[in-house]
Amino acid sequence: MTARAATSLRRVAALALTGLAITMNSQAASERTLFDFQAPTNSPAWQIVNDDVMGGVSTSRFQILTNGGAVFSGVVSLENNGGFASVRSSPTRHDLTGCGCFVIRLRGDGHRYKFTARTETGFDAPLYQCAFETKRGEWEEHRLAFKDFVPTFRGRILTGVPPLNPAKVASVGLLIADKQDGAFRLEMSWIKASP
Repeated sequence: MTARAATSLRRVAALALTGLAITMNSQAASERTLFDFQAPTNSPAWQIVNDDVMGGVSTSRFQILTNGGAVFSGVVSLENNGGFASVRSSPTRHDLTGCGCFVIRLRGDGHRYKFTARTETGFDAPLYQCAFETKRGEWEEHRLAFKDFVPTFRGRILTGVPPLNPAKVASVGLLIADKQDGAFRLEMSWIKASP
């Protein structure tokens, strides 16, 4: 191989590596961490909303652990026409334009949960929900596509409401319902948005 050919080959390789680096950086940059419960300084305020707002007696709590992670736990009761427990993040505008799903890393208990999102901060704003199943005691990553979120209000599916707008996400949360009475526990490492 001549010196000139070797130089050309090195340039082509350098350009290919530069292109690969740019592609990898743009992909990494488009993934956004909303909540990292492993970070010691991450202690955002989260609000519990259970069925006691309508006379039920379900209980829950949301705890950020000192050794990393967060836990949503409690007891769902079907008494007094109740049957749900939920937690949501404090209102903070998240512009998730360019993303197509939420990704959550968690360890469940075998129950079915719903990941929720709001685009408005009012208490009576539509609640977008996407259900997922957990495996007892196993760490998993769930990818929940924005297109799969269903708009609801007080448990009823809404019609004539626009789909979840990723540019206007104001709050996210978790919900356990669907007549799953008894104790529950869901551990989380982080919540991200991804392409």
